[in-house]
Amino acid sequence: MTTSNHTGVSHTVFYLLGIPGLEKQHMWISIPFFISYIMALLGNSLLIIIILRKSSLHEPMYLFLCMLAGTDVVLSTCTVPQALAIFWFHAGEISLDRCITQVFFITSTFMSESGILLAMAFDRYIAICYPLRYTTILTHTLIGKIGVTILLRSFGTVFPMTFLLKRLTFCKSNILPHTACEHIGLAKFSCNDIRVNIWYGLFVLISTISLDVFIIIVSYMLILCAVFRISSQDARHKALNTCGSHVCVFILFYVPGIFTTLTQRFGRHISPHVHILLANVCIVAPPMLNPLIYGIKTKQIREQVTHVLFPKEI
Repeated sequence: MTTSNHTGVSHTVFYLLGIPGLEKQHMWISIPFFISYIMALLGNSLLIIIILRKSSLHEPMYLFLCMLAGTDVVLSTCTVPQALAIFWFHAGEISLDRCITQVFFITSTFMSESGILLAMAFDRYIAICYPLRYTTILTHTLIGKIGVTILLRSFGTVFPMTFLLKRLTFCKSNILPHTACEHIGLAKFSCNDIRVNIWYGLFVLISTISLDVFIIIVSYMLILCAVFRISSQDARHKALNTCGSHVCVFILFYVPGIFTTLTQRFGRHISPHVHILLANVCIVAPPMLNPLIYGIKTKQIREQVTHVLFPKEI
């Protein structure tokens, strides 16, 4: 494993350390990682199967939920198996091309999930503020177009990152203190000027994730105003309960990410392993907890899950 600097030499192989400073605890740390990954795969796969097989769940809210579950499976699969390989077998070796590919899929999938959460907020806004026009506005054709737009936005904005990374010469250390490859984290190990990478990364963050958060917050403020104008207490409670699950997922997805970003920018005295653990929580927790939140809070999903798991008791 090469770590010294060589002018004119660009590393093509890197070594992921996992969580530096906690190498002796890697085996113990792998347990919650493994459990969360299995729960994410089973929970989200079950959601996808139930929604696709049950025609009564082919409504906009559940179709967006199906997209979210699929994105969660991809997001966790892009990262957790790699982390477990490091924890269990010290298999941290990764080629530059594979590292850049991982950056592309993690970032684009994260952005896709943000776009789907925005679409779900739009769905609730239409359902509560314009209930009589809900089915005419959110048709299956429009939902398909929204899904394609989310993918194009994610891939289109992240794709230039691959070229920004490929142009760099990695002549510094090839030891990456992380469980996965990350855009700026990888760029910092180059000998080139990475200001373009930094500014483009900031542009992507502001134009996608930050914009999504702003629109979602405005949407739920409008939704709350509409809900409290509903005269029927039962209808108001039903609307709040439906939105409650979305708000829980929204908080679970964005708050850890915002906190991680703030600690990376301003928490210079915080130990590196804390940064890495927080970054992993952002990727591991939402895919595991989203199916549980919707399974508990959404009656139709809860009934179908019960029917699948306990068919003889129904």
